[in-house]
Amino acid sequence: MDYASLLRLRRAALLVLVGSVLTIAGAFYFQWGLGYVPCKLCLQERIPYYAAIPLALLCLFVPAWATRLVLGLAAIGLLYGAGLSVYHAGAEWALWAGPTDCGGGAGANPKEIGDFLNTLQTTRVADCSTAAWRLLGISLAGWNALIAFTLATVAGTAALKR
Repeated sequence: MDYASLLRLRRAALLVLVGSVLTIAGAFYFQWGLGYVPCKLCLQERIPYYAAIPLALLCLFVPAWATRLVLGLAAIGLLYGAGLSVYHAGAEWALWAGPTDCGGGAGANPKEIGDFLNTLQTTRVADCSTAAWRLLGISLAGWNALIAFTLATVAGTAALKR
């Protein structure tokens, strides 16, 4: 058994795990902490991370050959997420049209009209063609594309390298 190779695979899995958890935590912070309501594409962009987290955890316990396979699956999912994020960012920059059925998912309905009015004051509803927030000129979808592509590269490179 090549322990150096197994260690490299485990490190890649750990990096994918930590990166995915931190990305989802950041999305939840924007949603629940700052009151940004995610659009349809934002919610779909989270799915590859939801899949990558248990896959990366699994990689920490299975043999090297299985780790390569599972990291490859995680890489494919994260690469899909990066592509979806590029599509979303392009729609935000009006490079192409976004989905016509895109709107925010507001969550639970308030019970009282006063609660509804308070919710309106703190909720920022986003559609798929409007960037709700930018850092250094890059929207959340753009940052997500970079993160997902980086994690896909880490997972894919580790899976393919012998």
